[in-house]
Amino acid sequence: MNLQKFLFEYGEKVPGYDVTVINEREARAAAGILFMLGMIVIFVGIGYGHIIVARVYLAFMWVDFSARVISPKYSPSMLLGKFVVRNQKPEYVGGLQKRFAWTLGWLISFPMLYWFVLNWDITFYKVLICVLCLTLMFLETAFSICIGCMIYKTIMKKDPTHCPGGVCEIQRRDPIQMFNPIQKVIAVLAMLGIVIGTYLFLAHTESKTFFGEFLHEAVLTKSQLKQEKDEVYQRALDKEFGDDF
Repeated sequence: MNLQKFLFEYGEKVPGYDVTVINEREARAAAGILFMLGMIVIFVGIGYGHIIVARVYLAFMWVDFSARVISPKYSPSMLLGKFVVRNQKPEYVGGLQKRFAWTLGWLISFPMLYWFVLNWDITFYKVLICVLCLTLMFLETAFSICIGCMIYKTIMKKDPTHCPGGVCEIQRRDPIQMFNPIQKVIAVLAMLGIVIGTYLFLAHTESKTFFGEFLHEAVLTKSQLKQEKDEVYQRALDKEFGDDF
């Protein structure tokens, strides 16, 4: 194998492009597939204690990212994504920055492989690694935001070209991309509603699973947790002894 070609030519050569590229539509579809499966694993595998589901998914994700680092041609999720978007017009982006981003995902998959596949040892903070990975997938599939590509751009002396969403080439936003004052207010209120609503739900809803308990405890301060435990203890005493106190 030509080492220089392997390191500096990732993807396909397409007429009209000065660098090797990949089809961003396939990449986003693959991210969406992994994100959907990951959400199913969190709710079914982790939430209901079906450990085998989580182990199979995380092992598959490690294999998938390992294949992507070598070539997107061999990634199972990329091939599934390719099938789904086969009738859509390709959107080509530079291959090297995508490989860098996927290499970060591959590195993140290693601790998950050890913690959850080879040696099941689940804690809230370890689950956060999985949540981080799912968040990166969600940003890519929903908004075409590639965090790894942004990191690549930061550490490289030469700016990459043909970035996802055309962000490397956009110098000025079109009028349709601008916000008027009313739109700004609506967007801010929507964001506040999502954040506050999520916090209130996690803080004040009784947890049904241990993962829900993790999230519940994560949003409360130490004093709030102590107060909550004291209240639970007091209710248990009242139920047990009633009027004897």
